[in-house]
Order: sequence, then structure tokens, then C-alpha cells
Amino acid sequence: MSSRGFSTAQRAIDLANAVRAHPELPREVATALLVRHGERPQELAPDGFSAADLRELRDAARRMADLLAEPDPDLAAAALNAVLAEHAVAPRLSRHGGHSWHLHADREDAGWGEWFLASSALALAHLLTEHGRPPWGECAATGCRTLHLHTGPGSPRRYCSPTCASRTRVAAHRRRGGVSP
Repeated sequence: MSSRGFSTAQRAIDLANAVRAHPELPREVATALLVRHGERPQELAPDGFSAADLRELRDAARRMADLLAEPDPDLAAAALNAVLAEHAVAPRLSRHGGHSWHLHADREDAGWGEWFLASSALALAHLLTEHGRPPWGECAATGCRTLHLHTGPGSPRRYCSPTCASRTRVAAHRRRGGVSP
């Protein structure tokens, strides 16, 4: 969590990548990730974050992973609209648990999955309108399916990391007859 507030879009990316890496996302991994994004550890104790809550969150993160892999702005917007229609309510400002003011777009009694889908879709919809394109995507490197977020200036990002970008450039250079290792 940044000092300016929640990083909802990055939380969506991180949870989506986590369920891609670990389809049965272990409780310890999920809770550590949620704490890193501002949730309080007390709220994630087994009495407040049950096995059913974890399953619901995993399912929601899988759905978000599919949405985050969509590069077409029109299809991404349609997918975001579908999630918002199913899971969001009128946004409201909220301040709780020592956090600064932030938006909630889920019902007050929403479960973890609905909360995650509504908040993620709202954040991503805002980014799509701000950038005019999805500022997220799936890494273009062969064999890498890591999702990434790029909200800074410059061209849209194609790779999740400089390592994947370099590996792709080196492979292309070698295919063109460049120097071999």
C-alpha cells in the first residue's frame, strides 16, 4: 500500500498472478498478499477469512486474470462492465481500520470475492478511461504468462520485466543470424 492510499489495480494484478502460479492458492500466500496491499492481519484470521472466503477470492482472482489478459480495449471494457453490473453498487467513500478515505463499490455485506471483483473492476475501469487502452496485459515473452500493469508515460508495455524483454530481443537477434552464445 502506498502512502497515498490503496493500490487496487496492482492488488488485482498480484492476486491474478498468484492464482495463475498457484491455482489452489494457499492461505498463507493469499493472506500475505492481502496484508501487503493494506488488509489488516486480524481481518485475515481463520474466523474472519474462512476456507470458503479463500475459495471465493480464488475464483474471483481467476476471473480477473482472464480479464487482465484481454488486450482489446472494447472487449476489456465489456468484461469490466459485466463485472461491475454483477458485483458493484453505487460507490461510497469509506474510512475504516486506520486507512485513509477510499472508494468502495461493493455491498456493505459483500464477501471477499465480490469485494475483490467490484473494487478491481472500478479501479481498472478508471485506468482504461484514463489511458484510452488497457494499461495492463500479459507478458509477450514466449513461455511467460505474467500479468503486468503500466500506468506511467510512454508506449504500452509488452513485457512484465526487463528480463523478459531482453530475453526476447536476444532470441530475435539470434534467429536473424546474430552472434550465438
